[in-house]
Amino acid sequence: MPRKKETLTLSIPPGTKEQLEEVARRLNILWGNSPSISGLLVAIAQGEVETGKPFTLNSSQVHALQQVIKALVDSGQMAEAKTIVELLLARGQLESPLRKALVQQISHDTEAWRRVVDGQIEKQQPFHLIYTNSQKEHEEFNVQYGQIGFSEKRFYLEAWCEEISPDQQIPELQHNRCFRLDRIVNVLQYDGTWRKEGLGYIEVQLHFKGGMVKAYEPKEDDLENEVMGDIRQVVRKVTNPFWLVREVFRYGNDCEIVAPESVRNIFKEKLGEMCQQYDLPLGLERTD
Repeated sequence: MPRKKETLTLSIPPGTKEQLEEVARRLNILWGNSPSISGLLVAIAQGEVETGKPFTLNSSQVHALQQVIKALVDSGQMAEAKTIVELLLARGQLESPLRKALVQQISHDTEAWRRVVDGQIEKQQPFHLIYTNSQKEHEEFNVQYGQIGFSEKRFYLEAWCEEISPDQQIPELQHNRCFRLDRIVNVLQYDGTWRKEGLGYIEVQLHFKGGMVKAYEPKEDDLENEVMGDIRQVVRKVTNPFWLVREVFRYGNDCEIVAPESVRNIFKEKLGEMCQQYDLPLGLERTD
């Protein structure tokens, strides 16, 4: 039995009928091949169509969501990243280059490689890693221990590799490597022995001064943390001096690498290179 329908007579300004038909056509609300104003009104009444000012995102909100997408991609949570990208594409009013960049950001196989690497780590199964370095060159490594670490807003694969790094001057750290997940090309099986000891490491003594004596936030790898007079002495387990040097630079005069001399020399070398870059002579004497 046909459903009984009510008749509604509307009084609308000139041109409104055409505007309503255009809205119905855009929303694909049709009667046959023609837009249906009646169908549009029913959809609005039933809450199937948004009314009022369209929901959009301003530039600050778009930027904030971009940072969220980057963090999700780096951590391998691609499904969540894709959901936010879809929101940005639909509501962000983005320029074409940014739209393409967002689509490319979630098109990489980072999620798949993160799952593979996590599986190898969970099984404690060594693996052969094919990797593209920053110079776009392919490199291969036999990984005998791995863990996922987070540094400077990105997740990395930290690994103990059979191959010795030619650039690492500290013997205890010569087998340690750090890989970006989005540069992994392939992960293959490798018949080796999982390294129970984990990554190689050294203990580094740091002295925090000034405002950092109270402001310093303890790190997971800190082995000792003690305030001695006007200095906070921290002994930290370090697997990669690269990140430590970058951290100490941020603290400026409020942090000093005390020992070992090998790590202290790495920092001094970087500091010397910076002074040369800005034409500053080394060994400047203070003048009051």
